[in-house]
Amino acid sequence: MASVGGAGRGEGKRDGGKGEEGSLARRAWRQYLLQLQQHPLRTKMITAGCLAGVSDTVAQKLSGYQKIEKRRLLLKMLFGFAYGGPFGHFLHKILDYIFQGKKDTKTIAKKVLLEQVTSSPWNNILFLFYYGYVVERRPLKEVTTRVKKQYPSVQLSAWMFWPIVGWINHQYMPLQFRVIFHSVVACCWGIFLNLRARAMSLKQA
Repeated sequence: MASVGGAGRGEGKRDGGKGEEGSLARRAWRQYLLQLQQHPLRTKMITAGCLAGVSDTVAQKLSGYQKIEKRRLLLKMLFGFAYGGPFGHFLHKILDYIFQGKKDTKTIAKKVLLEQVTSSPWNNILFLFYYGYVVERRPLKEVTTRVKKQYPSVQLSAWMFWPIVGWINHQYMPLQFRVIFHSVVACCWGIFLNLRARAMSLKQA
């Protein structure tokens, strides 16, 4: 009987541990939502920066780096924090203001179209210049030549992928979650861009 009781207490502790972990995750999520409500811009900036860091870390590992290049990682995080988060925050506020928060099919199509002909080309060309000139520290003339060569295929790939993401975002995500959703997908997109750039470099070499 003593052994049965001991086993019961042990199971209770183990279950309690799982419960505590679950409770901790729920508390962390509630705290995050609270920060998103009280400090939306700051929270989106930090989230975008952290996800950019995750994206680059995974990309470096998949690309075969033995050691993480910390300078590159920090500069990618800086781009997400200082540009990606704030740009997305104000872009979605402006789009909602222009279209008065409507979510009918016609309005969403207009939002996605406007996004794809304005912010998408700008974001991609800015990132390519930033990556070449700031992250890789290449001469501006060389960066310009590379961007001219790579930009059309990068933008075409973006137009094949991001309109679907934009539709889901505007259709199903509340305004406060749109930058977060975009940042999560951008994390995967960043991995794709890095692997694509590496494949092109290996082909040229």
